[in-house]
Amino acid sequence: MSDQVKLTIDGISVEVDPGTTILNAARQIGGDLVPPAMCYYSKLEGSGGKCRTCLVKVSKGSEKDPRPMPKLVASCRTTVMDGMEVQNLTSPEVIEARKGVVEMLLINHPLDCPICDQAGECDLQNLGYAHGASGTRYEFERRTFDKIDIGDKIQLHMTRCILCYRCVFTADQITNNRVHGILGRGDTSEISTYIEKAITNDFSGNVIDVCPVGALTDKTFRFTNRVWFTKPVDAHRNCPTCKGKVTLWYKGEDVIRVTGRKNHYGEVEDFICNTCRFEKKKTADWVIENPTPIERTSVISSNHYDTLIPLPVIQKNKVLIKANEEEFARTKKI
Repeated sequence: MSDQVKLTIDGISVEVDPGTTILNAARQIGGDLVPPAMCYYSKLEGSGGKCRTCLVKVSKGSEKDPRPMPKLVASCRTTVMDGMEVQNLTSPEVIEARKGVVEMLLINHPLDCPICDQAGECDLQNLGYAHGASGTRYEFERRTFDKIDIGDKIQLHMTRCILCYRCVFTADQITNNRVHGILGRGDTSEISTYIEKAITNDFSGNVIDVCPVGALTDKTFRFTNRVWFTKPVDAHRNCPTCKGKVTLWYKGEDVIRVTGRKNHYGEVEDFICNTCRFEKKKTADWVIENPTPIERTSVISSNHYDTLIPLPVIQKNKVLIKANEEEFARTKKI
């Protein structure tokens, strides 16, 4: 007898281990039917259940109890049952509810994408484009906060924060001296440090990578460039503190940013130390592997190639081949 649990998501069947959540079951199928997630992070224990963007409809509970669940459920927190049937994109109720969730997230979040460093790799920006409404019904004044520095390398712009708790879980689980968290309740809740302490531990920079919006940003990269004008490359080094596997972001021949490598769902595969992130910004410090795979739907993929030496567009006409090489050399310097 198989120990696997079989369920159906949007008409597609999948078998998963018992205890798997609906969200991770959908990720095993992949594609568009995977619910979006703003607060869930597979590497962080206890994450999920806060943003409600991953709501789905369970039209059949299980083989033993086929009754549907009376309300929409958060797929990142709901475990699967044998015979369960789930509706995501096939449910108008889910689509409408997700639209309302996006509207709620944008109540206080400012639409300052043109000046935000997270633009181009912002989960909320993608979510708003895919599921958001064209306007808002909110008529009251948005809550605003002053920008503060939490350490010499990280700036917090609380006005943009959606309280996903990712940065808190990251600091709590990969360091032994977390000094920041959620202060206040309700509409006064905010991310802050305790008694104005600075975040100085060697893995503090990872709170930048896990933030889905532009609330926590790299002060060494702020306003330096737009991500779609850079070229991300996978690289590694022998680091005594972390695994040393990173993504280098090039502008011409200069490394202007170093981040942890992220998977298809925008989650960091291995957390990196501050030495790799902030102090190793020379090509000589790294072993270059290959261009970072970029989704074709991402603006970062603009003018990128799958090989470090791109093939000429026109292969027969020598004049056009030379012109193409000159153009590529020119764009590398920009």
